[in-house]
Amino acid sequence: MSRMKLALLAAALGLSFSVAQAQEKSITVGWAAWDPANALIELSKDFTKETGIAVRGEFIPWPTFQEKIFTELNAKGSTYDVLIGDSQWIGAGATYGHYIELTDFFKSNKIDLEKDFAPLPVFAYSTWPKGSKHYWALPAEGDGLAFTYRKDWFERADLRAEFKKQYQYDLAAPKTWEQLRDIGKFFQGRTIDGKKVYGMAINTKRAGDGITMGVTNTLYTWGTQYENPKKPYDLDGYFNSKASAEALEFYKTLYDCCTPPGWGDAYMQENLDAYTSGQVAMAMNWYAFFPGISKHPAVGKVTGYFSMPSHSGKSSATLGGQGMSIVKYSKKQDLAKEYLKWFARPEVQKKWWALGGYSCHNVVLNDPNFEKSAAYARGFKETMLKVRDFWQEPVYAELLDSSQKNFHIYVVEGKGTAQSTLDNIVKEWKDVFKADGKYN
Repeated sequence: MSRMKLALLAAALGLSFSVAQAQEKSITVGWAAWDPANALIELSKDFTKETGIAVRGEFIPWPTFQEKIFTELNAKGSTYDVLIGDSQWIGAGATYGHYIELTDFFKSNKIDLEKDFAPLPVFAYSTWPKGSKHYWALPAEGDGLAFTYRKDWFERADLRAEFKKQYQYDLAAPKTWEQLRDIGKFFQGRTIDGKKVYGMAINTKRAGDGITMGVTNTLYTWGTQYENPKKPYDLDGYFNSKASAEALEFYKTLYDCCTPPGWGDAYMQENLDAYTSGQVAMAMNWYAFFPGISKHPAVGKVTGYFSMPSHSGKSSATLGGQGMSIVKYSKKQDLAKEYLKWFARPEVQKKWWALGGYSCHNVVLNDPNFEKSAAYARGFKETMLKVRDFWQEPVYAELLDSSQKNFHIYVVEGKGTAQSTLDNIVKEWKDVFKADGKYN
């Protein structure tokens, strides 16, 4: 073969290799299949335009999200480069080596989580061990539970007059859990516009984390602690305290008095459907669903929002949301780091909020116009200042299964007492921790 032909062949091979390299310049983000994931893909077009790195999404329906992700991680698969995983996963992600530690990466790229982001989301989404300065994720999707309510029903003069006569205060978004129950009772079984409606839709589902995510709103507000703050894994008298039993009893009264018939297996989608179809006056759900509700043709313009109410002057809310981590088994960690570095920029965080994502960045939350940017913005900011999360231990799945089982038996099936339910949970949790070597 002539030198000219060899040169042309080498050039062609080189060009093909360069094209292949360009085609491979992409990352895959794993997350749940829901509206925020679609918003992230839209946002990421700016990253691709700026860097040439394509962003692909592998989005999994919520019912199988955890199972599929951990099947992949346990197999040390490289399907995902970036993973937006639930806050409760961070213990397992760090301890079992599924995530890479980002502490030094953040420091070298001047990403100061304590300065740049709201403190409670950083604590929940990013740190392991808890309270340490070791970071494994960037806050990605801030979330917490709150309520939507039918503002148009609450503003009807006849209903307001009847409510005021019955309860001696004005019908409005409730400030306390006791007011929430009053309002639920008031609307329960009432006929509005020729249709029978009910007080509220709340979390009761046995599968996943449904009922636990509902019950913990009252537990946290009543002051429940998981363990002795001075002695880790010392549980007796904390999670099963008298105040905790009162909080659990209260949640059961909401289920008994104010939910639609057969409401014993409900969570995100069921609550959403009940609200948008006009079945209930109020509905518990994650903030992530509120942008869609605000645009819903039937209820968008008549919906109000409120963060979790108070009890005895204190209020807390159950944390949802996810952090953004880099998978240790990814073959594109350098590209994934470029993505996290880009996502952390203030201007990107502002656009993330504008597209329907929930930024926890202080430049977004502290903007003077933030509370006017969406009908639910004020409530979201309030919620991010009072959220608490479930266990984030590597064995959290076993801990969660115990609470799911026992809460459902008591709240929905009506068996046992609040105190015996909490005692059972603590006993089972201690067994889990013992098997995990925490009491050795």
